[in-house]
Amino acid sequence: MSVKTRFAPSPTGYLHVGGARTALYSWLHAKANSGQFVLRIEDTDLERSTPEAVQAIMDGMEWLSLDWNEGPYFQTKRFDRYAEVIEQLIAQGDAYPCFCSKQRLDDLREQQMANKEKPRYDGKCRHLAPESIDLSQDHVIRFKNPQEGAVTFDDVVKGPITIANAELDDLIIARTDGSPTYNFTVVVDDMDMQITQVIRGDDHINNTPRQINIFKALNANIPQYGHVPMILGDDGKKLSKRHGAVSVMQYRDDGYLPQAVLNYLVRLGWSHGDQEIFSVAQMIELFDINNINKAPSAFNTQKLNWLNQTYIKQLPLDVLLPHLQWHLNKANLNLQDGPAIGELIPEFAERIQTLVELVEVIRPYYSDFDKFDEGAAKKHLRPVALEALVCVKQKFEALADWQPELIQQAIDATVSELEIGMGKVGMPLRVAVTGAGMSPALDLTLKWIGKDRALQRIEFAIKFIQERSKTSG
Repeated sequence: MSVKTRFAPSPTGYLHVGGARTALYSWLHAKANSGQFVLRIEDTDLERSTPEAVQAIMDGMEWLSLDWNEGPYFQTKRFDRYAEVIEQLIAQGDAYPCFCSKQRLDDLREQQMANKEKPRYDGKCRHLAPESIDLSQDHVIRFKNPQEGAVTFDDVVKGPITIANAELDDLIIARTDGSPTYNFTVVVDDMDMQITQVIRGDDHINNTPRQINIFKALNANIPQYGHVPMILGDDGKKLSKRHGAVSVMQYRDDGYLPQAVLNYLVRLGWSHGDQEIFSVAQMIELFDINNINKAPSAFNTQKLNWLNQTYIKQLPLDVLLPHLQWHLNKANLNLQDGPAIGELIPEFAERIQTLVELVEVIRPYYSDFDKFDEGAAKKHLRPVALEALVCVKQKFEALADWQPELIQQAIDATVSELEIGMGKVGMPLRVAVTGAGMSPALDLTLKWIGKDRALQRIEFAIKFIQERSKTSG
């Protein structure tokens, strides 16, 4: 039987890190085995499901390039099919109507907890005589779970798991309004879509024996299950918003590359020796669901930052540029207004870890500024720097060719002529032309900024110092 996996999120929130990792593992298993990957939106929770959350899931999947072969299927479009299977289960004696009121069930649960018993339905309506059943009365439909024996399955992550049927009660498969419930719809979908492997978070592990019993009642093929451990924060607690675990798209907004996020996610619970960097092709070639770690993994933002920086340095420009362009557009920077971006990235990649940071450090090369960094200006744009800036500006104006070697010669000549240290020329000049106190080598910086723009900024700095002298004097 050919491999077929699925990712089946509920659209009650954004696609978060844990969901994205589950999607990636399911996608990789399908790709590694020349199989099919299905996207299914489990939207039966009508009160909490939203179109915005559906779109957020789709956006996240597309940003990560986790393409699907089938779908997206929506459970709300399959209610007729679920009703058909419920009728089948009732007809074959594997489901029944339950007329117990909410008050009775609440009282039952309270009594069981008081007796230190596991809360579970007591089967009151399981054996109702046909003549006592009045379907015009409010009722739910329950699955008639086997009462003897046990459910055993070999989890590809956790290993063999056995749950006694006596531990399971008769779960509701259709609510009072007729709408189907999660554990039931999942089985019908996985059966109809011929899913062979279900990879999901281990918070679903208690659902699995219930679902297996429904598969058996329907005489359907049971998928192989793999329950992936949760992701923890740096503090060892379950990953949550306080750790920054928001929408996957927030990572895009914060300047991370999808290649880096995928690489980080695949290592967050799976490994191949000591290898840290994986292309998507390598992930597909090497991934094996049998090698998913049994223990929870801790999210490490520093590691993600290192990976992101590595990808910024290593990705070909034609691959990097579309992602950078999104941030450039957001920052209103136009690459036509400055040097070739391919020249700048190698010089700045060691200084930054995200595309947001990259945009900020290259901003002076593509856009003018109307004020200097306060700290840098206070330290370097002082009256003592005025003579050096006036002198170097005159030498720059005389240059016929704006090239790094000639630019450096003009700076060196200023140092010699004024008989001062390089720092007394270089630092005020750097602040003058970039607005801040850090940049690559000055000759390169000035070349990229351009002669006209550099001269205008030096003049702006001269006037800034002159005004400063007036107010301080």
